[in-house]
Amino acid sequence: TYFFTFLTGHVDPGEDDLQTAFRETQEEAGLQASQLTLIEGYKKELHYPVRGKPKTVIYWLAEMKDCNTEIKLSEEHQAFQWLKLEDACKFAEYEDMQATLKEVHQFLCSKE
Repeated sequence: TYFFTFLTGHVDPGEDDLQTAFRETQEEAGLQASQLTLIEGYKKELHYPVRGKPKTVIYWLAEMKDCNTEIKLSEEHQAFQWLKLEDACKFAEYEDMQATLKEVHQFLCSKE
């Protein structure tokens, strides 16, 4: 059984959404904001219920400045993989996440 997820977390007091994304990326994957380049022009909000309560998750795109940088997962994760779009969509069982992955792919292709 596989469980597929992106890095997510809760906004701490005094943070904005983007600061939270960078903090969670550091905590969960060991990547500092200085090791990433934020890709401007893309921000996606997904809304769905969790245990009967509404939840909003916001995603941004970032590129690693050095693709050889070591990923250091927190205890919240067991493994990671770099996947092509088709494989990532297979792991992401939810339709809204599959649609988001495809949207991101189109966005990145349009910037080339």
